[in-house]
Amino acid sequence: MGNEIKLIVFDFDGTLGDTHRNIVATMQMTMDELQLPVRSEAECTATIGLPLSECFTAMYPDLPADVIRRCTDTYKRIFQDNLHNIEPKAFPRVKETLSALKRKGYTLTIASSRSHESLVELVGRLHLADYFAYIVGGDDVKEAKPKPEPVTKTLAAMHCEPSQTLVVGDMAVDILMGANAGTRTCGVTYGNGTQDELTEAGADYTIDSIDKLIDIL
Repeated sequence: MGNEIKLIVFDFDGTLGDTHRNIVATMQMTMDELQLPVRSEAECTATIGLPLSECFTAMYPDLPADVIRRCTDTYKRIFQDNLHNIEPKAFPRVKETLSALKRKGYTLTIASSRSHESLVELVGRLHLADYFAYIVGGDDVKEAKPKPEPVTKTLAAMHCEPSQTLVVGDMAVDILMGANAGTRTCGVTYGNGTQDELTEAGADYTIDSIDKLIDIL
């Protein structure tokens, strides 16, 4: 890829943080509490990366807006409770890779559909905050993934061009977000998305371990 890349925009869930069990368990507990038909793990996983309200809308297309709001409010409460029982962790070699990239002079940021407050909390819990110059949550933008706004907002804040930027994520919406913003993209296959989904979305690169980023760069 060469030295022209200056900025790396990471997704969080499924890319940096291993939060799969937290998310799926919380979704299913929310459904159970609200007496909705409980969706399978695969159905829940397929929505990860979307804003929370869109996750529930995707799984229950006929639910009215007020019930979707109850779903999101219930999810947020249960997620916080579950953090005491299901401790999220950084994926293997994440800290070492972020440290190496920062030493090499890359600017590192996060663009997530998770709320800004929750994102900051989880980044702090995983002791990753010092690596990142800028964080965009789902409530920081008007149009979330796969729209380009999380990336274009980051580019403006970091004074970088799309040609200088690599977006890294585990879901098709991450790859599409980067492509829509004009950046290059790298899919990680150890998260919630599959190799086929990432390739079909148009990922320029795919890796099975975060430290392979250093080889690409």
